[in-house]
Amino acid sequence: MTNNYRAEVKRVLIITLLLNLFVMALKAVVGYSTGSLSLLADALHSVTDSANNVLGLITNRFSSPVPDREHPYGHGKFEAVGALGIAAFLGIACFEILQGAVERILKGGSPVKISGAELWLLLIVLGVNIFVAFYERNVGQRLGSPILIADAKHTMSDVWVTISVLGGLIGIWWLNVQWLDVVLAFPVALLVFFSGWSVLKENLPWLVDQMAIAPETIHSIAVSVPGVVNCHDIASRGVLGRQVFIEMHMIVNAPDVETAHEITEKVEQQLQQRFSPVRVVIHVEPPEYKTETISFEH
Repeated sequence: MTNNYRAEVKRVLIITLLLNLFVMALKAVVGYSTGSLSLLADALHSVTDSANNVLGLITNRFSSPVPDREHPYGHGKFEAVGALGIAAFLGIACFEILQGAVERILKGGSPVKISGAELWLLLIVLGVNIFVAFYERNVGQRLGSPILIADAKHTMSDVWVTISVLGGLIGIWWLNVQWLDVVLAFPVALLVFFSGWSVLKENLPWLVDQMAIAPETIHSIAVSVPGVVNCHDIASRGVLGRQVFIEMHMIVNAPDVETAHEITEKVEQQLQQRFSPVRVVIHVEPPEYKTETISFEH
């Protein structure tokens, strides 16, 4: 299952990398030929798409959840680190777009000249971007891959960027409204920034070991197993659907170690059925131990 997951993520990343390189090349060629600042900024955005795919391929290579001696909890965080790299790329793109727009306002520049054929090329670019965004998102949600979902969000921001740039270029082609090109560079930057912030916000919980499952939920599952008196100091981390780690202290009513072990096995089975894949560590305590604390307090 693990190898199939990583192989499919790799295949999707390679396909989208080739498509993003095609999109980037078309935008750059049309941008330079027309002198459009907003289109060149959009091409810069597409450069980050390709860089993100390469980054995703690298992180996918090292993100196996299978533990080893150096990484006893697996390598899942490599994907989250890759997603943060995407956010960093977006931040750089946002800065470059704003810098170019301000320079055009202060120093001026050559007028934008665009033809109908070039507009048609941009429509092809838009269609490819839409395909890549939905393709990556659907596969990412099916596999539970944060790198694919993050990259799909980035590509979707590229779709809106291309739509806005295309609208401005149509206005220039039809009405010769040159200021549209510079004005549209600013919302492009805002869209890029918002996309980066979304990626950052969704992946930080994994990296800082934020709670994955409410302790009350784990508590109710555990105490439903016969022989469990209570449980406390419940902690969880990870990402549901990918890998979750659960730790707890559990008070059991058992006359011997073997019975206590059987009870903990049943609790682990219940948690596996509900939250798989999950790794559970249970510290067993005798029924004489008393506590009212379920989890850690603030």
